[in-house]
Amino acid sequence: MRARNTTTPNARIKRFFVGAAFLAVTTFAAGANAQLNQQDQLELRTPLEPLRPGVSAVQIFDKLSAHNALRSARLLNYTALRTYQVVDPKGKVNAEEVGRMEYRAPDQKRFVVKSGSGSGLIRHLALNPLIASEIETAAGKQYRDSTISPANYTLWPLGEQQVGPYHCFVAQVIPKRRDKYLFEGKIWINDEDYAIVRIEGHPAKKLSFWIDTVDFVRQYQKIGSFWLPQRDVTFVQVRFYGKKTLTIDHQDYNVNRTVANSGSADRARTF
Repeated sequence: MRARNTTTPNARIKRFFVGAAFLAVTTFAAGANAQLNQQDQLELRTPLEPLRPGVSAVQIFDKLSAHNALRSARLLNYTALRTYQVVDPKGKVNAEEVGRMEYRAPDQKRFVVKSGSGSGLIRHLALNPLIASEIETAAGKQYRDSTISPANYTLWPLGEQQVGPYHCFVAQVIPKRRDKYLFEGKIWINDEDYAIVRIEGHPAKKLSFWIDTVDFVRQYQKIGSFWLPQRDVTFVQVRFYGKKTLTIDHQDYNVNRTVANSGSADRARTF
C-alpha cells in the first residue's frame, strides 16, 4: 500500500521556492571561489590597525598573483571531506550532503557521495548543482573569469588585522562590472606569503527575484605550504520565506599524495 503524502500544497510550494532560490545562490558560490553559533565563529575579534607605510594596491595584487601562480604549479592533487548543509535560523539542518572531493591537476575534480539526508528537493535543486558546477568549471566547461585580479576588481587597502595566528592586510575589493560571478566586499591577505586567508562580501549582481540578500564568508586554512578552503558560510534571505544558511565544511585534506587512477570500482554515487 502506497504511503499517503500528508504534505500540504503550500508547504510543497514553499520548499520548491527555497530550493529554486538556493539554485540561484549556487551559481554564484561555484563561480566566486565569497551550524553551531555561526556568528561567533565568523566574527573577527581583533581591531583593524593602520596600514604600514609603503604598501600599495599594485604591490598587493602583484604578489597575490605571483602566489596564485606558484600554488597552481605546485598543487598536483588533493582529497578532502566535504559537508554541505542548508540550515534554518534555529540551527535545524534542512538538507545535508557529505562526500569526498578529489582534485587532480590541472582540471580534474570528482565528488564521491558518502551520505545525504534531509530535504531531497533542496539537495536536488541546490546542493547537487553546486557540486556539479564546481566540477564543470574546473574542467573548463563553464569558464568564468572571476579571479581576484586587476582585470576584475579595484582594490583599496584598508589596514591590517590579525586573523587567528596570521597577520593580514585588509582590502576593500570593488568589482569592475556587474556580474553575478563577481563580488563586492573585503579580503584578508597574509602579509608573509600573500595568500588569501579570508573573504567576505555579497554578489556584485542580484541573483534572482526570489533572493533578497546574499552575504558570504570564506575562511582558508594552511595545509603544509598550501592555502585551501576551510569553511564557506552563505546567508540567504529568501523572499516570502525567510533566512537560510548554506555551509560547506572542508576537512581531512590529503595533499600531493601518490594516487592511483580513479576507476569505476568505486560504486558510490559520483559527480
